[in-house]
Amino acid sequence: MGRRARGSIAVLLVLLGSAIAVHHVYAEAAVATDATPDADVITAAGAGTAVSEDASQTPVVPEVETEGDQVLPEPVPEAAKAAAAAPKSHTPRAGAQKFEFQAEVSRLMDIIINSLYSNKDIFLRELISNAADALDKVRFLSLTDKAMLGEGDDAKLEIKISVQEENGKQVLMIRDRGIGMTREDLVNNLGTIAKSGTSAFLEQMQKGGDLNLIGQFGVGFYSAYLVADYIEVVSKHNNDTQHIWESGADGAFSISEDKEGEPLGRGTLIKIFLKEEAQEYVQEGKLRDLVSQYSEFINFPIYLLTTKEVEKEVPLTEEELEQQDLDRADKAAALKAEKDKVRAEKEAAGETVDDDEDEDKEEEEEDLPTTKKVPVQETDWEQLNTQNAIWLRDPKDITEGEYEKFYQAISKNSQDVPLAHSHFKAEGDVEFKAILYVPGKSPPDFMDNYYQKKTSVKLYVRRVFISDDFEDLIPRYLRWLVGLVDSDTLPLNVSREMLQAHSSLKTIKKKLVRKALDMIRKVADAQDKVEKEEPTEETTDKELVQRELDRRGYTKLWTEFGKAIKMGIVEDPANRQRLAKLMRFKTTTSEGNLTSLEAYTSRMKKNQKEIFYISGASQEEVESSPFLEKLKRKGYEVIYFTDALDEYVMSNMPEYDGLKFFDASKEDLKIGKDKKEKETFKKVKGEYKELTKWWKEQLGADVQGVKVSKRLHNTPLVVVTSKFGWSANMERIMKAQAMGDAQKAAYMKGQKTLEINPYHPLIQELKTIHENDAQGERTKLLAQLLFDTALLESGFGLNDNKAFNKRVYSLVKDVLKIKKDFEDSAEAEAAESEDAAEEEANPASEDDDDPSDPSDALKDLGIDGLELKKMKSPDEAAADAAGNAGGMSADDVSGVSADAPEVVVDDAKATATGDAAEGTDSPAAAAEEATADVTADAGAEEAVHEEL
Repeated sequence: MGRRARGSIAVLLVLLGSAIAVHHVYAEAAVATDATPDADVITAAGAGTAVSEDASQTPVVPEVETEGDQVLPEPVPEAAKAAAAAPKSHTPRAGAQKFEFQAEVSRLMDIIINSLYSNKDIFLRELISNAADALDKVRFLSLTDKAMLGEGDDAKLEIKISVQEENGKQVLMIRDRGIGMTREDLVNNLGTIAKSGTSAFLEQMQKGGDLNLIGQFGVGFYSAYLVADYIEVVSKHNNDTQHIWESGADGAFSISEDKEGEPLGRGTLIKIFLKEEAQEYVQEGKLRDLVSQYSEFINFPIYLLTTKEVEKEVPLTEEELEQQDLDRADKAAALKAEKDKVRAEKEAAGETVDDDEDEDKEEEEEDLPTTKKVPVQETDWEQLNTQNAIWLRDPKDITEGEYEKFYQAISKNSQDVPLAHSHFKAEGDVEFKAILYVPGKSPPDFMDNYYQKKTSVKLYVRRVFISDDFEDLIPRYLRWLVGLVDSDTLPLNVSREMLQAHSSLKTIKKKLVRKALDMIRKVADAQDKVEKEEPTEETTDKELVQRELDRRGYTKLWTEFGKAIKMGIVEDPANRQRLAKLMRFKTTTSEGNLTSLEAYTSRMKKNQKEIFYISGASQEEVESSPFLEKLKRKGYEVIYFTDALDEYVMSNMPEYDGLKFFDASKEDLKIGKDKKEKETFKKVKGEYKELTKWWKEQLGADVQGVKVSKRLHNTPLVVVTSKFGWSANMERIMKAQAMGDAQKAAYMKGQKTLEINPYHPLIQELKTIHENDAQGERTKLLAQLLFDTALLESGFGLNDNKAFNKRVYSLVKDVLKIKKDFEDSAEAEAAESEDAAEEEANPASEDDDDPSDPSDALKDLGIDGLELKKMKSPDEAAADAAGNAGGMSADDVSGVSADAPEVVVDDAKATATGDAAEGTDSPAAAAEEATADVTADAGAEEAVHEEL
């Protein structure tokens, strides 16, 4: 395959998201050299390169042109040059030797700048990581060669970041005192992608080589061109003079000896000339945030040159001192004049003047200041990474206070105290260290953004922050945990998306989940232990405090994060049984306290084969549920589920520890019975056979059947659902879903069965009515109404509310013995037509008086004030009319309900009914007149009150 063809494949593979890892240079070099300084190793602070001379690992080196002893990379294509042209204002130094970038480098840089990195901020992370590797390398080599570190400032292993201005451009500078680079290193490490080149890398990949090889080629350094239009690298190695490498990513770079710059002693200084759109990276706050986010736990101190305004004491100027003397002289003169005036007044009054007192006061002159405080801009180096990486230490050497402080640092919450923590190290195919915390309080939007919430567990590679947005690092239901994972075996990739697909993350996730669940289980076990064991006389005060914390620990955890654990049961089948042991709930016998499935099963009856539960909208609803009547009487413990998630949990967890869950609101409830009870039930069932059969016919498709119940005691009847359908509570939850599927809901609804209590008086009376009049309308009405009531009490909704209301009104009418149905009478229609005609004939005049005047309203109605006082209430008028019409006494009328004027009128009519042939003053006519009077009086008074 040709060199250019292989280069094209390189571009294609990178664009397709091949796993490009960036191994930092110096750690790899240290391992390769086995602590031997004389080994042939190419190193670069800033390029991130390390290549061993091991023949088994050395790729094929492509042919390159040479010029004397200098190896020259092949020319850059013109298209690549045009893609990343540098500003014309930057020119190489006089006498600098110019080189062409290796062709693959130009293409790779173009991809990095325009495609590979989605976040520009990571350039600082890459450069700091490279600097830390350079420091690691020199520290490693100094173990066998003390002179390697040098003396004074050269021995300080640190990283410094500053911003300066050069030729009107803002320049970001990153300085380290690492191993440094020779001139040959600058050519090989920053001008080519190591010795092998991208072509050799592609050949290794095609042969199944390690993808981590790309990490030795310095890709991280080129990320600086995301924000720079020109870069200078000044480097000094102990074995060479100080040189400058400079390039604008325009297809060429220059190298020259640095004879004019400040001597570095040892190490590397990177100067980044920022683009116009990247000026935010000169702000102290931005740099501080980036270091805190990505490089907070780097082993070496990172300093930022900051500018602060402070008050500084400076000497007064000559002018200020002279003015001060003049002011004091003026003050002394004014004081002397005042004294002379007082003296003269005393002498005039004949008082004695004490000259010695005046002389003493004159001698008491205050010392004038010779300095002043002025605000000045002062620069100082501020260390940014003060937090120690405590996960690298032995847990035995870390105090609880240190764990708490570290939690507050990584959670950015200084007020919260964690409920528990787990510090562990994993070994095997993937090695990593981790610390996990259980927060003391859940965030306000904890479950609102469940599917969008980012994890609070951060991923580090060799103490360098990579990301906190890995979906495969920790499952969704545990994203409320706070902590970090630090691995030395993961590749430090240039792209989060590429590392996301790495197989090692699955191994890390599996181990994290297991450790997290173990940590939560320990909190639960500690509370259970405290509740079972009482303190003794030997228990110390410190132990008592810890007991109190343990006693409330898991209750608080469950209150804050119980919903997430339930979601884990739904989403994580592999850990479902482990999560089930963490569930907490109240039961019929727990007396309001939370209990566990383990505790429930330990209290089960001898022959009990199922775990009973009931679900509802609230604690009060499930406690009073009719489904539990017989279960409670027989001493069975029933779990209360009052959270909407509980229904989903039960649908995904049909059993626990070999015991099946059973919803007490569903059919086929089996409660232990003795032989006598079974015989009695069989006999009663036969007695109600005809009633249940007839009832099923009346209800039709609304129910699957009507049965005699085994679960009821006080309630006449309930409606239960089939085993494999939705319960009443689940139907309620699904109806509340804004985006619910109506077709799925119809399919998932359980078949309903009406269960009746044969010992309840209502059912017994209905049985008697049915035996006497099975086809009577009243019998059918009662049967349907009882069914509707059972639906409501069982938690279901009604299919036809209007029909239910009509049945209730009919029953009330029957109880009140009202035989006449309401119909619009012809008289009422005629009266309404007459009123409408009158209004049309006499429209309101614009000259009418103020309608707000009550007297005008009374006059319009034809009523004066006296008549209003004499007017009776509607109840009194109805009673008088009924009494007059039928010859009723006041005592007869007093028993009539004032709340039913219609009944009064009907009774009055009935009493007044007589022989209509006697004349127009017959009782019937009197009744009609009484009715008209009542209606007129009541209507008049209502109109008056309405007008007022």
